[in-house]
Amino acid sequence: MADMWIGGSATAGGGAPTAVANPATGETIDEVPAATAAEVDAAVGAAAEAFASWRRTDTAERAGHLHRLAELAEAHADELVALLTREQGKPTLEAQGELRHFLAGLRYYAEAATKVRGSYQELPSQFGPAYGLVVRRPLGVVGAITPWNFPLTLLANKVGPALAAGDTVVAKPAETTPLTTLRVAQLAGEAGLPPGVLNVITGGPDTGEALVAHPGVRRVAFTGQTSTGRRIMELAGPALKHVSLELGGSDPTIVLGDADLDAAVKNIQIGRYWNCGQACLAPKRAFVQAEVYDAFVDQLTARVGRYEPGPGDTRAEKPRLRIGPLHTAAQRDLLVAQLKDAIDRGAKVLVGGEPLDGQGHFFQPAVVVDAPADSRLATEEVFGPVLPVWKVEDLDEAIERANASQYGLGSSIWTRSAVAVDRATRELDAGVTWVNQLHYGYDELPFGGTKQSGFGREHGLEALAEYTEPKSVVVGGLS
Repeated sequence: MADMWIGGSATAGGGAPTAVANPATGETIDEVPAATAAEVDAAVGAAAEAFASWRRTDTAERAGHLHRLAELAEAHADELVALLTREQGKPTLEAQGELRHFLAGLRYYAEAATKVRGSYQELPSQFGPAYGLVVRRPLGVVGAITPWNFPLTLLANKVGPALAAGDTVVAKPAETTPLTTLRVAQLAGEAGLPPGVLNVITGGPDTGEALVAHPGVRRVAFTGQTSTGRRIMELAGPALKHVSLELGGSDPTIVLGDADLDAAVKNIQIGRYWNCGQACLAPKRAFVQAEVYDAFVDQLTARVGRYEPGPGDTRAEKPRLRIGPLHTAAQRDLLVAQLKDAIDRGAKVLVGGEPLDGQGHFFQPAVVVDAPADSRLATEEVFGPVLPVWKVEDLDEAIERANASQYGLGSSIWTRSAVAVDRATRELDAGVTWVNQLHYGYDELPFGGTKQSGFGREHGLEALAEYTEPKSVVVGGLS
């Protein structure tokens, strides 16, 4: 059984063990304990004790720790990629991409740690010259709760800015993908990160709730389902904790008649079907102008038909494309139900759309047309390799239908028209709009949602600010 990581040491848990299974085979690859209340308290206590000195650590030294962790993780790349593929299911190529994103995130915040600035303001005073300063102070212990779809990337999104800002962290990975996170914590210890600065506890919803509600946690950073985000708000509210929630998404993508159609099809395909469609920022609803609709659907269907579901640690035969399994049987069952709802109400599946028999949670990627606007494919977050496509007459209709969603995470538009781009960036209800670009989270830019997709931002210097609080200082009487 894998141990948790508390106070710089491997720590056995007292709760019931949970099996970690390979989604491609169903085989158990390890077990992890569910942290009890005592172990949650120990992890928060270790983080609080470490915070007393970590907050006073020179920013260049904090940056050095993040750089050393990135270097050691990169040296263990093959091990981390193989472990990620086994516990999450994604193909090796995609796991390698996630590791690169993890390393880039750590290095971005290592550099940012030394560049945080305050501000200066001269002040009126009856008692002689005075001025004000605004300084940014670390918050304290951060509870970082990450999901199963991108365990490494989303860990870096939280640990990077938290440690750079001077906070300490208790991370709780998803109970189905804890192993890579635990290995990273061990590597952090080997890289010399002081004990207690980064702790990892394991377990399910009860463990997560205990972490959120713990009085020693000042800030909660969560990525996951909208329903869980609401529960976190309930638990964190009484203590007025700082909270950021990166929740579900049903990102629209708009393709206008003047778009570079080949580029649009290729990038929408990659964005939708990467990680077996299990990404919050994936384009999940496509609205295509009538004059290019048929060509778009034909090209997309041909490309999606090349996918060959199979284990992530093997390659598809050329010219096929490997796509891994859905993460769990429950996830596959939900996808089947969402698709069936649309089919029963008149939608047409142009390619794929069937779960595969045998071991693993495999599903043949699908393209769907004529789904009703109130079908589950249109109104719910669809976390799997299915893309519904609708024909629209113009940009007005596309924006109206794109915004007809409870979610507002990302969006995109494909066009050569500067006027259309301006309208889309102003009118699409989303935290991000990509223009003629793949849906991708850049470390340099803030990322987060509106509406039921949450609040707060990850990435960018904006995320670093969310792990600190401003303090005003008034200085006078110096003359």
